Amino acid sequence: MAKTWLADRIRAIMPAREELEANRLLRPVAHLLLRPALWRFTRRSVPRAIGLGLLVGIFVMIPVVQPLSAAMLAIPFRANVPLTTGTTFLSNPLTTPLIVIASLWIASALFGMETDPGSVMRMIHAGATFADWKHWLLSSAAPGLLIGLTVLAVGMGLAGYAVATIGWRIWIGHKWHARGRERALRGL
Repeated sequence: MAKTWLADRIRAIMPAREELEANRLLRPVAHLLLRPALWRFTRRSVPRAIGLGLLVGIFVMIPVVQPLSAAMLAIPFRANVPLTTGTTFLSNPLTTPLIVIASLWIASALFGMETDPGSVMRMIHAGATFADWKHWLLSSAAPGLLIGLTVLAVGMGLAGYAVATIGWRIWIGHKWHARGRERALRGL
């Protein structure tokens, strides 16, 4: 019941295939993006989608560009397109400060770069202006942020891929076990 409810909600949000084909911006890649294999949930496409979605969602950090770039990356990696774009939304306005702080901490702890993760929180609480943020990015924090984001995005992408692969195997094993019990009960 919950499975059909969720599927119905996803279908209501997702644009129809005809809408994607008619989109002027997508027309050059529509023949690639609309391959049926990219829209199926399989044991290979789901872990790829989660890994790519986390990688792009954490590294890109630009709201509109995240799902578009994730969808374009899903094509060569043969990942599930809706899941790839949906996973990018795990980095949102609530999680972005945590991602930035974790990236700065990674840069200072692992690579010895001089970054102050606490400065981000101080700037947020002080209501920093655009000029303040620009000055902060042009300091030594920018290379640290970039390196930290790269390490965090790759690490989370690999972890998401591994967890999805293991979760898929457990789910399929559970289904096989239930099917075997059902056959055994019918045979009695």
